[in-house]
Amino acid sequence: MTRTDPLVLTSGSGPTVDAPSAVNASVSLLAAVADPIRWTVLQRLAESQACVCNLQEHLPIAANLLSYHLKVLRDAGLVTTSRRGRWIDYSLADGALDRLAAALPGR
Repeated sequence: MTRTDPLVLTSGSGPTVDAPSAVNASVSLLAAVADPIRWTVLQRLAESQACVCNLQEHLPIAANLLSYHLKVLRDAGLVTTSRRGRWIDYSLADGALDRLAAALPGR
């Protein structure tokens, strides 16, 4: 017998079949934070909002690469932006940490 739906282990009595879209959303979210640069960005933004120049002080990468990582986090809905003059400030999105926790198996 072949199973086409993914099995998801829960803290209940055994494995259950989860909706594929929920699994894909969780995997996409976790993939967005799996990169060490993006993880460091999230750690910094959990402390306070910051502009790219402030983030770059703590990350040994080029500005264009940092912008790419910020775009991945924005696309995942984990980071939001606000304009301050010619600067763009980045901050953790409301509920970002809760969404990450909910994406973990067994939650």
